[in-house]
Amino acid sequence: QVRLVESGGGLVQPGGSRRLSCTAYGFTLGGYGVSWYRQAPGKERELVANIGGNRCRTNYEDSVKGRFTISRDNARTTVYLQMDSLESEAAGVYYCPAAQMGRPLYWGQGTQVTVSS
Repeated sequence: QVRLVESGGGLVQPGGSRRLSCTAYGFTLGGYGVSWYRQAPGKERELVANIGGNRCRTNYEDSVKGRFTISRDNARTTVYLQMDSLESEAAGVYYCPAAQMGRPLYWGQGTQVTVSS
């Protein structure tokens, strides 16, 4: 069965770190651009970071530059989002759609990140 699964969310204290995983089942992520989006309560979904399918170029939303890192594993089945120095604004549900030609083809169910002391 082809699906994407986000995991790694949970409760983290302000200033702490968390690593999210986006794992493909039934296919590999090679050739797919993968993005991490965050949706906070009452807000629109916003792009946090993305990584290209072939050349693996990365892009980050300005507020997370230097604190978040998106990467792939060598098997091309998982994309990670390492989040450091977390602030309360990082809280929300994180999604990682996989896209080809700029069009998202697969979505997961999301993983919840809560930032609180």
